[in-house]
Amino acid sequence: MAGQVITLTDTAAERIKAIIDRSDEPIVGVRLGLENAGCAGMAYKLDYATETAPLDEVVEDKGVKILIDAKSILFLLGMEMDYEETKLRSGFVFNNPNQTDACGCGESVTLTPAKAPVAEERPST
Repeated sequence: MAGQVITLTDTAAERIKAIIDRSDEPIVGVRLGLENAGCAGMAYKLDYATETAPLDEVVEDKGVKILIDAKSILFLLGMEMDYEETKLRSGFVFNNPNQTDACGCGESVTLTPAKAPVAEERPST
């Protein structure tokens, strides 16, 4: 696979750095995963990561370390993580090409796993 599982915007990276700096305990980065939730089926989950699990995918982008659990990788391939602040809300925004639907309240999404690239067939000689 070429490239990273996910990328961060500059705004998201700066926000994660600020969150990490305010942590009460030493952490190695931020853990990103999915959980079953809401009417659309899945929700993104962010948490502090105090250690790297053996099967974690480790993504480093713009000075930030994101740890992704193995079960979530195929649902997150190609995703861009952003952070937005408006007058009424602030939070991370997940621009995910694998998202096929979202619930009306915005709390959960429907995701399909990314398809692996098909190898080019070579003519037999």
